[in-house]
Amino acid sequence: MTTNPQDLPLLGYVDRLSARPGETLAFKVSSTAAQPFTARLVRSISADPNPEGAGIVEEDACAFFATQSFPSVHRPFAAGSYGIAKGELRADPEASITLSATVYPTLITGTVQTVLGFGPYDLRLDETGAASLCVEGRVITTGQPLKLRKWARIEARVTKDAIILEQHPLAARDRAPCVVSGAGIGALATTAQPTVAARHDGDTASQHFNGKIEAPGIAVDDRILAAWDFSKGIRTTTAEAIKGPDLGLVNFPARAVTGSAWDGSEMNWTHKPAHYAAIHFHNDDIYDFGWDTDFTFTLPEDMPSGVYVMRLECDGHADAIPFFVCAPLGRPKARLCVLISTFTYTIYGNHARPDYEPSWQDRIAEWDAYPYNPAEYPQYGLSTYNYHADGSGICHGSHHRPLFNLRPGYLTFGTTPCSGLRHFPADSHLISWLHAMGIDYDVITDRELHDDGVAAISGYDVVTTATHPEYHTANTLNALRDYRDGGGMLMYLGGNGFYWRIAVHDENDSLLEIRRAEDGIRAWAAEPGEYYNAFDGGYGGLWRRNGRAPQDLVGIGFAAQGEFFGDPYCRVCTDPEYDWVFDGIDDELIGDFGFSGNGAAGFELDHMDHRIGTPDNAVLLARSVTRDTGFMLVPEEQLTHLTNLTGGSAADAMHADMIYAEYPGGGRVFATGSITFCGSLPWNDYDNNVSRLLRNVMTHALG
Repeated sequence: MTTNPQDLPLLGYVDRLSARPGETLAFKVSSTAAQPFTARLVRSISADPNPEGAGIVEEDACAFFATQSFPSVHRPFAAGSYGIAKGELRADPEASITLSATVYPTLITGTVQTVLGFGPYDLRLDETGAASLCVEGRVITTGQPLKLRKWARIEARVTKDAIILEQHPLAARDRAPCVVSGAGIGALATTAQPTVAARHDGDTASQHFNGKIEAPGIAVDDRILAAWDFSKGIRTTTAEAIKGPDLGLVNFPARAVTGSAWDGSEMNWTHKPAHYAAIHFHNDDIYDFGWDTDFTFTLPEDMPSGVYVMRLECDGHADAIPFFVCAPLGRPKARLCVLISTFTYTIYGNHARPDYEPSWQDRIAEWDAYPYNPAEYPQYGLSTYNYHADGSGICHGSHHRPLFNLRPGYLTFGTTPCSGLRHFPADSHLISWLHAMGIDYDVITDRELHDDGVAAISGYDVVTTATHPEYHTANTLNALRDYRDGGGMLMYLGGNGFYWRIAVHDENDSLLEIRRAEDGIRAWAAEPGEYYNAFDGGYGGLWRRNGRAPQDLVGIGFAAQGEFFGDPYCRVCTDPEYDWVFDGIDDELIGDFGFSGNGAAGFELDHMDHRIGTPDNAVLLARSVTRDTGFMLVPEEQLTHLTNLTGGSAADAMHADMIYAEYPGGGRVFATGSITFCGSLPWNDYDNNVSRLLRNVMTHALG
């Protein structure tokens, strides 16, 4: 692997974001220093660095993990996906050796891009994007660049007398076939591991290909020596061989993508895999760094459930690795459980925002906030909210690498007149409020919901989300539904929740997949025919498009998005039966303040819709006083420029609905409909009407 001179001096990650007492976490750390680094454990209470609020608040936890030092090791990493044979091949031709593949190039890089490598033979695209062969230092090229995003078949036949190189566009209206020839080579025999989409020398991969590759093969004396069918084993990280060794896939290239045979007659790859016989490789694919473990931590049996941070320090540099300690399965330690949205954290992991400006560093320095931003260090791998270099959307995310925005003190927005937080730091507004109110709680993450189902939260009187539980699997939704229908109290304190469907990879459960199908607020659009997940074969995109709108789980669902600002709520319900919600609140406006968007109802708003799941008995407690400009209706609500699915105007639908609902079986839901709601809780040292309202609801739920 290569070492990038921009490698940061001290960074790490943990193999699991959550664990229970008795389970072991493995920490992987890269340190460029000569001296050892120290690891110190703290419990995180507040991760908001804003000096006008609580600031970063952490409690020493050395009783569970004594501060220790470990040798510094600089651990390299390398981007670029490719396939490498799981064994060597011996070719001893009498007359010829032929390398061939069907390709769909997506990026001209100005450098060589290997399609199929085998010892001295390198079938590739040259610097201009033309088919080329390099063998024993000699290069032959067609000189005719392939069209981007068009299928072509390329083949190089090598004999002692001649090299014949051909490229054949597969679309009839494309350029005519091109055939060139050159002098042959004296020695044809070789023994090597074949590679697809990169050149591999020793431990180093280079010349990464950008685009789709299908049906690569090697023939000796016109007999197949090795060939691979990428339509097989699509759910796996192995490319199965028709003959020869299978290929191991490195850095998780995208599968379940349309191939050269795809004609639009089938959209689901599981029904016609022959139309999906390609793999999409990228030179910037990187998800699992695969670093060695520097130290482990087995959670003691008496360790309280909560949010913890392993703080690393060395030679004036620091890093902080959060993780979440859950209560033992089936043995709650508190009546309240907080659901931590680690799937959402991972999907957003290393989101390089297009509006990032270096000037943000002024506020970061002033607040002593987390200093690194993915926009400045894209080599660490970007998020599924970004694009690959070839313009395709990133559909995989993993926490097996340093995630800058999963850090205490990370600022998502650097110029807003508030804290500018999202995700992990923003969720700490709720955590710090629970501590300020003296309310005991356990935490659980969506990983446990996915693995253990409703058993992960059975026994809790109340389960609450934080600000943004956006990404879910069928397992996590089923667990929350079953908890609610079994008589539990489910509190949804965020916005834009339960929105996108994701899949977890069977072979590496840190790896998540998102296909941004059809519509919704999307960072990118999935290609036609590529709406079904490779990992599980399920239809990707919005849960609403899978028949499970958020309203069906929590009574409200995503309706509007705006800039990072907030507005207040106004009480709507005057039924005395619900006066307990507003006990002690006489203000006309609720939440016209806050550390997230300066208002309790902002940025992303959810509303009621009885047609897609809001129960008939749902009580509208309060509704946001949403400004006339600054928000847009989400695409799935829009029909034309004049009409939308609600039947009224767009403005009528763009608000946050705070509701309370009861369900058969005794289940209850309280939902706020705003991603910025929790940001108002710490305002004025937790003494405010949003804090009072939530305290009323918590007291009512917990008794």
